[in-house]
Amino acid sequence: MIYRFGVQLAPSASRLDELLSLARLADRDGLDLLGVQDHPYAADLADTFAVIAAALAGTERLRVFPDVASLPLRGPAMLGKQAATLDLLSGGRFELALGAGAYWPAIAAMGGPHRTNPQALHALEEAIEIIRAMWRPGETVRVTGEHYTVNGVHAGPAPAHPVGIWIGSVGPKALALTGRAGDGWAAPIPHYLPYEAWREAQDTITRAARDAGRDPSAITRMAQLVGDVTDAPGTVRLQGEEPIRTDAAGWARVIAGLATETGFDTFVYWPENPGEVQLRRWTQEVVPAARALLGA
Repeated sequence: MIYRFGVQLAPSASRLDELLSLARLADRDGLDLLGVQDHPYAADLADTFAVIAAALAGTERLRVFPDVASLPLRGPAMLGKQAATLDLLSGGRFELALGAGAYWPAIAAMGGPHRTNPQALHALEEAIEIIRAMWRPGETVRVTGEHYTVNGVHAGPAPAHPVGIWIGSVGPKALALTGRAGDGWAAPIPHYLPYEAWREAQDTITRAARDAGRDPSAITRMAQLVGDVTDAPGTVRLQGEEPIRTDAAGWARVIAGLATETGFDTFVYWPENPGEVQLRRWTQEVVPAARALLGA
């Protein structure tokens, strides 16, 4: 089993230099992934895809992804084009995590749609078909959907590597879609999906993958973990949306448990207090300790 570790950062417009500095630090310290939040309607956040381009330009091996891209404000054909271009520019280091949408009043205020949950899920499925079609040069893409339609657009360019579409799914139907059609599950932070629901969610994805004739082990399973790495051990209760606040050894035990008992293979840290101190603790203390436990 290959385990991957990453960190998530918000693209605060007033702290872009810090974000890019932290991305370079994560790259030097050997992290696998950097996730960048995507909330285009938030006035204090910069455009996620522009920030990702800058982060990729300033790093050498780090893979970067939107965590997760707001589909209702980013049309799927253009998402496919952007994803392929970022992947080409970075030598194959872009991944696409995709969300069906949230905060609908804010999305509508920015000119986007206001969808019900069933509509959002249907739109997501249409979008995945279009995005993948846009990555097949030489084809003429025609998809007629209820929410998205492309009619005769020429596909291309192809990305530099097979870009993963990781879905930030919550409900049973969205989880089933992840199993049928997704390359990965970017589990929402516990604020949106409490820890107690993670095991059942994994099982739903696995069943849907098997029913579709897919190998469930080929689907990335990403746990997104909110908290702080502390100096001293702390009590950890994976309940509700309670943050994880403990030392590196405690974090490593949590990660090992999520890997062996809940089926996760990728772990993305959402620091409550983002900055160099927490990133170094994650990269230099937690990740080596977790790898040692997982290797054992």
